[in-house]
Amino acid sequence: MQKKKVGVLTSGGDAPGMNAAIRAIVRSAELEGYEVYGVERGYQGLIDGEIKRLTSLSVTDIIHKGGTFLYSGRCEEFRTPEGRLKAKASCQKFGIDVLIVLGGDGSLEGAIKFSKLGIPCIGLPVTVDNDVVSSEYSIGFDSAINTATEMIDKIRDTARSHGRCLIVEVMGRDSGNLALSVAVACGAAAVLIPEIDGASSEEILIDNILGRKNIGMHGLLVVVSEGYKNKHRISDLIAKKVGCDVRTSVLGYVQRGGSPTAKDRVVASQMGEFAIRLIKKGKLNRAAVVIGGNIVDVELDEVLRPREGNTMDLYGLMNIVSK
Repeated sequence: MQKKKVGVLTSGGDAPGMNAAIRAIVRSAELEGYEVYGVERGYQGLIDGEIKRLTSLSVTDIIHKGGTFLYSGRCEEFRTPEGRLKAKASCQKFGIDVLIVLGGDGSLEGAIKFSKLGIPCIGLPVTVDNDVVSSEYSIGFDSAINTATEMIDKIRDTARSHGRCLIVEVMGRDSGNLALSVAVACGAAAVLIPEIDGASSEEILIDNILGRKNIGMHGLLVVVSEGYKNKHRISDLIAKKVGCDVRTSVLGYVQRGGSPTAKDRVVASQMGEFAIRLIKKGKLNRAAVVIGGNIVDVELDEVLRPREGNTMDLYGLMNIVSK
């Protein structure tokens, strides 16, 4: 009987925990007698045939490392039907039976389209923004929270020493999940997120900063998602309405880097093993998601649709603890 061959690729923005997931995929697959092939540079590498055999030795000593040892990236060519047909030809050349895709919205959308060509796919949500809406949690999110919190704690010391208001921009183009968690963790005076973009959130911002300033608090902190539309006017707004010295800091790609936290290593390992279990059961074209704290599978076609009861509980908490 021919061995089942499983391909794995990491696509889009890298995130801590990707290596831990690949490690679990390889070692779980070997126990089932499967062969694993790693695709380098995401979908572009799939198109170009940059594929290599992975073994337990290949994934030794990578669980604690950030980024992805398979490399990642975005691929415009794969967005075209012609590009996806080239990728399919690569899978057929190497005999890949199932492709496991690690990534965020764009990567999983690519997996959905690719599966329509007859190459079964398994999706694992990986993004520091935690914006795969069908899942409560994405690999890399906890690491990004911890990195951003650590950085803000350091630069906030300077803001406090000079009595300034510090505005810190964190990642989150379309989602405020990271900003909300970081704001709560850092004790921010306010948070601005894409989901609530406008005059009402700015009124809350000014009220909270004035309230803290009036009772003698120094080193005030505002956390802003990169996707907040009016972020460029916030500094002038605070200076005008509150009358304090304002400084802005953009954390940028540091949030994607560094070793994954213990939580991300564990969740990534669980998802990687879960993916192989799905393949063993013949449950293909599925995605692993976290619902109710448990890893479960949903139809790949459904992975980008919001789950029921998806709320921003932390925004309500911010309005309580930021007073």
